[in-house]
Amino acid sequence: MTSKNVDIAREYFQAVQKGDLAKVGELLDEDIVWYQPGANQFSGERKGRDAVFAMLGGMMEASQGSFAIDTINALMGNGDMVAASIHFAGQREGASMSMDGVDVLRLKDGKIVEMWLFSSDQQAEDAFWGQ
Repeated sequence: MTSKNVDIAREYFQAVQKGDLAKVGELLDEDIVWYQPGANQFSGERKGRDAVFAMLGGMMEASQGSFAIDTINALMGNGDMVAASIHFAGQREGASMSMDGVDVLRLKDGKIVEMWLFSSDQQAEDAFWGQ
């Protein structure tokens, strides 16, 4: 099952990179629990696909459409978990960020049911997003 989960994770990240929100929505479980790190306006736990999409929409608005995962370095599977080593970046008037991160996905029945995100410079990410 590990390789199938890695394939699903790859499909998710590729859809994110292309901006294919319909595909992203297909891969996220309706009741997903998303753990956004830090102490900024987007930090905290989101429950449900609609709440996750609302948060992501807010991030795109705050970053003037620039927030993106620009590199997927590695996808590593272990049972129902997949860890993704990524690089992400964003810009807005007067600020920018560019850093590595790790996203950890838990999958069940072909859907992403939980997502934990980690940033290599959480303080810089918090400063970028603001309160």
